[in-house]
Amino acid sequence: MAGRINDDDVKAVRDAVPIDAVVSEYLQLRNAGGGNLKGLCPFHDEKSPSFQVSPSKGLFHCFGCQEGGDTIAFVMKIDHLSFSETVERLAAKAGITLRYEEGGYNPSHQRGERIRLIEAHQAAAEFYVRALESPEAEIGRKFLAERGFDQEAATHFRVGYSPAGWDHLTRYLRGKGFSDKELITSGLSQDGRRGPIDRFRGRLMWPISDTAGDIVGFGARKLRDDDNGPKYLNTPETPIYKKSQVLYGIDLAKKDIAKASRAVVVEGYTDVMACHLAGVTTAIATCGTAFGNDHIKILRRLLMDNGSARVIFTFDGDSAGQKAALRAFEDDQKFAAETYIAIAPDGMDPCDLRLVKGDDAVRDLVEPRTPLFEFALRQIVGRYDLETPAGRAAALDEAAAVVAKIKTSSVQREVAVQLAGLVGILDQEFVVHRVAQLARWARDKGGDQGGRGGPQGRGPRGGAPQQTAPAPAPAFSGPALNLRSPAHRTERELLKLALQKPALVSPAFDAYGVDEFTAPPYAAVRRCIEEAGGAEQGIADDRAYLGAVLDAAPDNTVRNLVTELAVEVFHGRTIDETYAGMHLVHVRLRAVDRRIADVQSSLARLGNHVAPQDLAAAQNEVWVLQQYAQTLRAHGAAAL
Repeated sequence: MAGRINDDDVKAVRDAVPIDAVVSEYLQLRNAGGGNLKGLCPFHDEKSPSFQVSPSKGLFHCFGCQEGGDTIAFVMKIDHLSFSETVERLAAKAGITLRYEEGGYNPSHQRGERIRLIEAHQAAAEFYVRALESPEAEIGRKFLAERGFDQEAATHFRVGYSPAGWDHLTRYLRGKGFSDKELITSGLSQDGRRGPIDRFRGRLMWPISDTAGDIVGFGARKLRDDDNGPKYLNTPETPIYKKSQVLYGIDLAKKDIAKASRAVVVEGYTDVMACHLAGVTTAIATCGTAFGNDHIKILRRLLMDNGSARVIFTFDGDSAGQKAALRAFEDDQKFAAETYIAIAPDGMDPCDLRLVKGDDAVRDLVEPRTPLFEFALRQIVGRYDLETPAGRAAALDEAAAVVAKIKTSSVQREVAVQLAGLVGILDQEFVVHRVAQLARWARDKGGDQGGRGGPQGRGPRGGAPQQTAPAPAPAFSGPALNLRSPAHRTERELLKLALQKPALVSPAFDAYGVDEFTAPPYAAVRRCIEEAGGAEQGIADDRAYLGAVLDAAPDNTVRNLVTELAVEVFHGRTIDETYAGMHLVHVRLRAVDRRIADVQSSLARLGNHVAPQDLAAAQNEVWVLQQYAQTLRAHGAAAL
């Protein structure tokens, strides 16, 4: 059983790894104001960014799905790791040596499965890279050279070679302390007659990394005629490798994709290499599967669906490439980015194009020219004989159904007019009406597949943003549902001050009772702050203070509300002592007024049945409270 990680080391890891640096490995972040950053949430599908990160607090919160927490919580959720696995991973990133309690620690046996499998892949990648220098790998080096890749290029992309023997890698990894079970689970080895053998043998190897840069699999290219396997062999599905959720080159391209708001999707590993070496550093490729929904989600988080984003698909000019383009178009509506297709002359892929015509030709190829929707319509229409009325009618029926899927009405009309020209129908309004009719039928049948929606939703040619229904309220958001209540608005703002700027409300805030917060969820947050030692604790070390508040949360619902309040922007323009004092006074005044009303209500209910001494005490309490309220109104925070 793994030893418990020392608490001081956990704190050191939290402090050493900036949350914005970690989150930026998975999605693009932009300025949200107030020192916060925003992006598209990686935990639920959304069209406009509701995910916020507070670098100064070390917290994130999504106002759409209510997920929130610190750096450790983010990595745990996005990579499905345990707490200890996450701390170990972040500690390695920060260069921190962890200490373990309760009986010590054996790294080779006690690390989590994901970390062990990633370490096995890292060791395998290093093994393959060294093997590429061996005499046996001459065939692999020749393959690369013939495609224009020298040793420097191979090193940059960490290309390697798997020896042709049965178990070279397996024996090497055993020597590194990996068990047979781990090697089989990782997909690096497979069962043989006498035990595990290497899965990849005598092939050129490309490491496949996830968005965070961890190697999770390999793509292997056949080199010899006597190899009876497929041309390309990829890692099988494993706990860390899902082919529909990885993009080759994403670790190298993600920063430039986010910076340029552009991604180039190519078909193979050598195409990615050719593009990057030619200066197209936003190129990525799928790994043995068609471009699909999960790939779109990865790119959308990096592109953040801004109006200038571009996704360019390069497909071979053959029939398989055309089919791939049409499949991509089926998912086109899920992008807010503009989508284009690029097909090289003579049907060459980027790798061949670079060999024949040079880097400039590759850069020119991926300049957006043909919208993907236009290419798709031309492919559909091209299958029919447009010289005959029957052929034109059939082409219109199939193509109109595609155009009807465009959700933005103005764009749908524009494309319908273009379709009329492609088919050769002079009556443009007839085609427009036909497309609109098909769209209406689809909606009536519940066939709306969802479009680009949201504030930045766009059709294939841009156009006006479309409207979408507001997101449903989260299950636990009592305060949010009552924000029209002045009391709840003030309580919320005061709690935000206590979490984000404790120096402005301390020490007065710590004298406030839980009962001074009328919304039960806000009272729960106040209780967490109290259990963490009060807002005054945040003056010296705000991160440790927020961590203590989160630790005091009784459940994830309260915990999520804490992160929400800790990153939410303030309503005021100037957040200073005056602003803080105003909210302190308003919350206290309402509590005093409630207490006066409660006492007077009790006296009214009792009527003549109240004892004289109790009546006198109650009247005295009301008088004292009224004087206090009057002082608060006259002198503000100075009277607290």
